[in-house]
Amino acid sequence: MVVLLGCAAVIAAWLDPAPPPIAGNARASDGDSFRLGDQRVRLLGIDAPEYAQTCDDARGRPWSCGRSARDRMAQLLGAGKVDCRPEDHDQYGRLLAVCTVGGRDIAQVMVAEGLAISSGRYWSDEQAARRDSKGIWAGGFETPRSWRDDHPRPSSFLGWLGSLLPW
Repeated sequence: MVVLLGCAAVIAAWLDPAPPPIAGNARASDGDSFRLGDQRVRLLGIDAPEYAQTCDDARGRPWSCGRSARDRMAQLLGAGKVDCRPEDHDQYGRLLAVCTVGGRDIAQVMVAEGLAISSGRYWSDEQAARRDSKGIWAGGFETPRSWRDDHPRPSSFLGWLGSLLPW
């Protein structure tokens, strides 16, 4: 039975291969996604605060954590050519990819600096950011997923037209 399941997985991967690698200059959309040419890309393994989201700093004062995450993403993307290894597409048609700039894993940097949450892939980096009270871990915050649930994007009301929006 295990052999049959393994063969089925190999056949499925062969029939539906991952998209080819892409590279070039990119423009940040938010703290975990960007545009690379005509492609919309979302980094695998992380979830960053939404652009309009605020968090609390160590003193309980609000700060624009979503804007800070997007600004840091823009800074990382501006450091050079972005190389991405797409693995799949999400429900919005964005490529889901692991991406680097100058050999640095962009998602890992975002998590290590406390500007994104790991979904498991960068767990040790998240633990270090928590321990050192970096970024969102310095005070209080709502998880990006909860924040999105509480603040639906206009695109959710626009149907297919919303897929054309940059975020």
